[in-house]
Amino acid sequence: MDDQPSVDAVIEQIAPRLRRAREKKDISLADLARATGISTSTLSRLESAQRKPSLELLLPITAALGIRLDEIVAAPVVLDPRIAQKPTKNGGRVLIPLSRQQGEPRAYKMTIPAHDEQPYLRTHTGYEWLYVLRGRLRVKLEDRDFVMGAGEAAEFDCQIPHWFGAAGRGSVEVLSLFGKQGERIHLRTPQR
Repeated sequence: MDDQPSVDAVIEQIAPRLRRAREKKDISLADLARATGISTSTLSRLESAQRKPSLELLLPITAALGIRLDEIVAAPVVLDPRIAQKPTKNGGRVLIPLSRQQGEPRAYKMTIPAHDEQPYLRTHTGYEWLYVLRGRLRVKLEDRDFVMGAGEAAEFDCQIPHWFGAAGRGSVEVLSLFGKQGERIHLRTPQR
């Protein structure tokens, strides 16, 4: 079975793509009509799929919008959305990637063993968001030291000396989002 969309499916996508491209450029139908020499009513019917697109119509429209024709006509690539989960180990911690993109933020599920309880504060560029799935997580941020339970979240600038690890007898599972961009610290935990 072919995974590529049919010609009809590709043609059905032209109308909404035209409208999105025009709106993204913040160009009115009247302005586009003046730039292309195509009537406003024809442009409107193209965008509402009431008129079949042709090269004679699409070429001047894409030129006026400053976009490539394949942005309007290309068949969408259907990717498998599932992420290949290849766990890595680092100092007893198991990291499972939850995001495919190489950009930011990056998402991980992290399992921290119970014996990983000795704080080692460190700093680096970036910004981290943590969400405790299971167990108890001990977090140290400079002079602050607190424990988070399942369902609690924290985010912080990684320039602040920090460490987090297991608190208690069992391991802890955490969702972590990490990005290089960060603005300020946001902690929603009570002071001890």
